[in-house]
Amino acid sequence: MLFHSSLRKELARSFGATLVVLVTIVMTMTLIRTLGQANRGSVNPQEVMMVMGYTVLGYLPPILTLCLFVAIVGTLSRMYTDSEMVIWFSAGRGLSSLVRPLFGFAWPVLAGVAVLALVIWPWANQQTQELKDRYGSRGDLERVAPGQFQESASGTRVFFLDKDTPDNKSGKNIFISAVEHGKQSITTARTGRVVTEGDAQFLLLSNGQRLENTLDGRQLKVSVFDELGNRVGSGDLGPQDDAPAKTLSTYALMADPTRLNLGELAWRLGLALAAFNFVVIAITVSSVNPRAGRSGNLVFALFAFIVYYNLLNLGQSWISGGRTSFAVFMVALHGGTMLVAATWLGKQHNNWSLPRLRLGRRAPGATA
Repeated sequence: MLFHSSLRKELARSFGATLVVLVTIVMTMTLIRTLGQANRGSVNPQEVMMVMGYTVLGYLPPILTLCLFVAIVGTLSRMYTDSEMVIWFSAGRGLSSLVRPLFGFAWPVLAGVAVLALVIWPWANQQTQELKDRYGSRGDLERVAPGQFQESASGTRVFFLDKDTPDNKSGKNIFISAVEHGKQSITTARTGRVVTEGDAQFLLLSNGQRLENTLDGRQLKVSVFDELGNRVGSGDLGPQDDAPAKTLSTYALMADPTRLNLGELAWRLGLALAAFNFVVIAITVSSVNPRAGRSGNLVFALFAFIVYYNLLNLGQSWISGGRTSFAVFMVALHGGTMLVAATWLGKQHNNWSLPRLRLGRRAPGATA
């Protein structure tokens, strides 16, 4: 049908333009946040682009849903403003007849949102977490940076050096604070260099002193040395038994239905169900007075989108905290939203009004 073909073309143009704008904004914000994490030492500066790519990939489900929602609302609102919907209605077609062509356009996007939410989202989070864990468990020598206090991989030492050489094998004005074997020690040295013996690496300090005391403060020992060797090791990136729920696969969440896992599962399934509901919601909120303009509809649509996704986050928190069950939340939010949207669509399609729904009520003064 010619009308359906032109509608799909306009929806595709609007969807593509909105997608480019939103992805650009999200990439910019993600890059700024990732650079901040790299500056704090949480992310390897050489892996900023990889972390940003995985993060943006995880954000794609709500981005695609919002693009689809805005495209439908914007296109239908323009049709109302340009009186094209009047022609459509005068041809004997109701508002509900738009459901089929709109879902015909939207189904690839809906399928993509479902795959991204259920498969790609945990995979991207897992890759990002592995990059952060790998960088967080790097060796002590790799952590040392001139002019900065750095913590060791085990969390028992803090290093500081004033200056280093271009080969990163020696430095000046070194400070090391450590808590090991029930004792706390503070070591300072004028210079230090890295010495490798076999598979082990040692930090050989020169011209310094060492202050050592017990944690209860009963014993205190001060020593001065010409040379002192400290073994420095590499972090061990072992298996993560307490992996966050967002990094687990959807199958793993269903196999271990704890509160935390069910909360994460409700979030992922909610992304796919919300995208489906938003297509119906977009049809209902697109009705606009040609004399009033389209801005009011778009503002209301964006407000509805924000409220829906905040409810998704709130539901995840409630399920994880045990305040509600998984089934009750899913039926209440998504089923309730679909019921309200379908009722609203039926009202607009059949032109229901409040007086018509009260046919059984008699008018004042009427006689039987």
